[in-house]
Amino acid sequence: MKTETPEVEAAPAPVRRSVSRVTTILADQRTGLVLLIVALVIVFGSLRPTFFDEQFVVFPLLRDIATLTVVGLAQLAVLSIGHLNIAVGRMAAFGAMFTGMSYDLWHFPLYAGLVVGVVAGAAIGALTGLIITASGVNSFVVTLAMDFALLGLVSLVYSELTEAAAFTTKPPGMQELRQYSLADLCVGPVCGSSAIPQLAIFAVLAMILVGYLFSRARTGREMLMVGSNPVAAELSGIAVNRRIVGAHALSGALAALAGFMLAVTGGSFTAGIGGELMLPSFLGPVLGGTLLTGGFVSVLGTLLGTSLTQVVRQGLTMLGASVQSLSIWLGAILLAALSVDRVRQVFTERRAMSR
Repeated sequence: MKTETPEVEAAPAPVRRSVSRVTTILADQRTGLVLLIVALVIVFGSLRPTFFDEQFVVFPLLRDIATLTVVGLAQLAVLSIGHLNIAVGRMAAFGAMFTGMSYDLWHFPLYAGLVVGVVAGAAIGALTGLIITASGVNSFVVTLAMDFALLGLVSLVYSELTEAAAFTTKPPGMQELRQYSLADLCVGPVCGSSAIPQLAIFAVLAMILVGYLFSRARTGREMLMVGSNPVAAELSGIAVNRRIVGAHALSGALAALAGFMLAVTGGSFTAGIGGELMLPSFLGPVLGGTLLTGGFVSVLGTLLGTSLTQVVRQGLTMLGASVQSLSIWLGAILLAALSVDRVRQVFTERRAMSR
């Protein structure tokens, strides 16, 4: 006796496309970061309602996120070619030192001094790239050596040129840049949120420029090709050494910008600027999806990864966590975030194989 099996009608094409788009969004690492950040904000805000205080919590939190996002972009620049920049914090101090000198010794205006610092950062980054290409030594070793060299150089300059180990001259506009929000830039009922610091403008501009470089510009695409396969890139006619130098110059320039932002936040230019930046410089881009091996970067992911770490740090601090327990919890949450990403990748790969 022949039994008939009911036919299953295939889903319409628009439905399949919608399901595919939803699956793609859920498989995106950035989606997981957004959901995790929102969940943590809700949890911390429920446990400590003062977490939503604009003046004392949200404003400084966003200011820190802006600064560390620029630091993450500085590391992302060299990660794009498969390199590391261990000296990113010292390059921030080096650039900030020249900015402070331009204010204290040469009496430059605010943004002219910033340009001096960024150019100095780009120069020391380019020098690092030249050393790597000329010597053939691994970027980890060269930037580690540069870190020690800049530590001594910056400390020596401050001891020779200053009495209090700091450049304390504040050009007009620096104090306002530290304390004012976007709402203070205009007059009227619609002037933006008072919780968004003006320093965030620098982070947004840096994200736009770096995003355009790697998504639209030929130079950025060639950097990614160098990161994916330097031998193949060279055989394709790409000037690999030039792209390596350019990536390190960009890293130094962004580090110098971050050094300026740290100096503005702290109120003075000191040799200690950037001393704690190495770990945050990796956390933001790596959590955001940038590959340590090179070939793929995520500018928006860097912002989200940095935001996650800072929300965790701020929330646990308000809950009374000690420095030791803060490090433990931060490491556990970061590990969980990376694990969720790995599970999502496995799910996506199995789903693709089953098709």
